[in-house]
Amino acid sequence: MTTPMLEIRDLHVRIEEREILKGVNLIVPKGEVHAIMGRNGSGKSTLSYVLAGKEDYEITGGEVLLDGVNILEMEPSERATAGLFLAFQYPIEIPGVATMTFLKAALNAKRKANGEGEMTTPDFMKAVKEAGKALHIDSDMLKRALNVGFSGGEKKRAEILQMALLKPKMCILDETDSGLDIDALKVVSEGVNALRGPDRSMLVITHYQRLLNHIVPDVVHVFSDGRVVESGGKELALELEAKGYAGFDEAAA
Repeated sequence: MTTPMLEIRDLHVRIEEREILKGVNLIVPKGEVHAIMGRNGSGKSTLSYVLAGKEDYEITGGEVLLDGVNILEMEPSERATAGLFLAFQYPIEIPGVATMTFLKAALNAKRKANGEGEMTTPDFMKAVKEAGKALHIDSDMLKRALNVGFSGGEKKRAEILQMALLKPKMCILDETDSGLDIDALKVVSEGVNALRGPDRSMLVITHYQRLLNHIVPDVVHVFSDGRVVESGGKELALELEAKGYAGFDEAAA
C-alpha cells in the first residue's frame, strides 16, 4: 500500500479551554489535490496553522503524518524542510527585507538543511525569472520589501512564487482566493496548477466554489464543528454552493 502524502488521524486541538478541532481524520494521497470547504469558525484555518506548527494551539490527541513521518513534534522550520508549505490567507509584511533577498535566504536555508550547497546567484536569478514569468512578477516587484504595499493579488502571487522555488511536496493553501479579483484569481490558479504533479499534493482551503472552478480538486471535504463530516468528488462543492452548509452542520451535531 502506497504511503499517503498527508494523513491526519483523530486530531484534537484546543486553544485555552476551547476545543476547536474535534477528531479530524483526513488522507491526501500523493499527487492529489483535495479541497476543504466550511463556514467561518468551522476550524479550517486552525487546521492549516496546526499543520504548519503555529504555537498558539494545544494538541490534545491524534497524529499528523507527512509521507509517513509524524510531524507534530517538529519545529515549523523542520516541517518546512520536510516539504510542508503553507500559503497564508493574509501574508505578513516584512519591512526592510527585499522580496528577492527573502526568497534566496529561504531557498538556501532549505538546501542547507537537506545537505545541498547554496544556489549560485546566476542560477537563483534564472530560477526566479522562470518561475516569476508565469505569475506576471517583474523585477521591480522583487526589489520591493516583502508584501509591503503589495495588492492582494501581488501578495498571493508572491506566495505561489515561493512555492514554485521551494518545491514542497505538500502545499496547504489557506483561502488563497481571499482578496483576489477575477483576473488575479486566474493568474494565481494557473501558477498553482502548473505545480501539480505525481510527487506533490495540495490541500486547498476555501469558502467558495469559485476557486475550485480554476483549481479543480480530486476530492472535496466538508468541515463543520471541528471535523470532516462529508467527503466526495468535485460535485460536492457545487452542492454546497447551491444548498449551503446547513445540512452538513446538522450532520456534525
